[in-house]
Amino acid sequence: MEFGFEVSLCSWLETNTDWLVARQLGTRDRRWDTIVLECDPDALRERATFGSKRLDSDLLHVVRNAPADWTYYRDALPDPGYPWRYVRESIHRADDRGILETRKRANRIEIRRKWPYPDWLERVIAIENKPDLDASAARALGSQLEYDVAVALADEVWVATRATGERVEPVLLEDLPIEVGVLALEPETLSASVEWYPRTLAVDESGTRILERPAGGARDGSAARFEYVESDVKAEKRLEIAERAYERGWRSFVETMRPDCRHFELRATDGLQALPFCQAKGRLQTARECSGSCSAFEPEPPAWRTKGWPLEGGPGACCRRVLERRRSR
Repeated sequence: MEFGFEVSLCSWLETNTDWLVARQLGTRDRRWDTIVLECDPDALRERATFGSKRLDSDLLHVVRNAPADWTYYRDALPDPGYPWRYVRESIHRADDRGILETRKRANRIEIRRKWPYPDWLERVIAIENKPDLDASAARALGSQLEYDVAVALADEVWVATRATGERVEPVLLEDLPIEVGVLALEPETLSASVEWYPRTLAVDESGTRILERPAGGARDGSAARFEYVESDVKAEKRLEIAERAYERGWRSFVETMRPDCRHFELRATDGLQALPFCQAKGRLQTARECSGSCSAFEPEPPAWRTKGWPLEGGPGACCRRVLERRRSR
């Protein structure tokens, strides 16, 4: 199952690197299975002073440009490209979160930064998970990877697949862009090998967003339609993705599942990471399967939910606490 493979990959990445790992993030046009952030350790600790919740694009605009001394906000901040009343809302939100200082002088809002926003993000690595990559899946994946390479929003793009043990992994025989790296993972033993190293993409240069491809065929001579993505736009989008990854991590799957079901449990399949296991189905489950509409869903018995109340709660509350502690760590 792709979900179990995806979570096992995240566990392997976190165990073998110092990187920050998150799942199911991206932009409006493209979402990746796994996002990995290489960060400056000292700057990452400075980022923690802004809290565990993400800073969206509006908050970043305010916090990154806030001056060291009291200044009228319109003089301190660059033109946002949208009405200033939304900037004022962002200023109030930042003030409420305690990450910006504000005051009113002569009926004008002045702002002053509490701390400089650190340059904590170094590289972004995007990974597509395809444990069982057949020919049809490879064709669909190929166009997605071409999009990633052309836009160059991530520094590296990878495909992670299940290791087969063959001398040449089948994924290497598929028609995928040569700029994309290939990682073969054995999820049961959490061992992996690099089968193809990726090229570093030009994230500091303008990218190309493919809008429409020719339909193909012997008589189709039409060209693809595309548009350029400026480097500053890419830099802002990379930071927004990084902020979302900082908030969510990759253990956030329990937030979209039903740990209050009597069949839900966290099972340490690799001895390191607890994965969501369904006793009714006898296997790992996805967030789509584990919902209130599941035919096997049964609420925890009242005796479970009230055991240790109000300090501990039932097993479902315990699962949430365990994953939240691990995510925070």
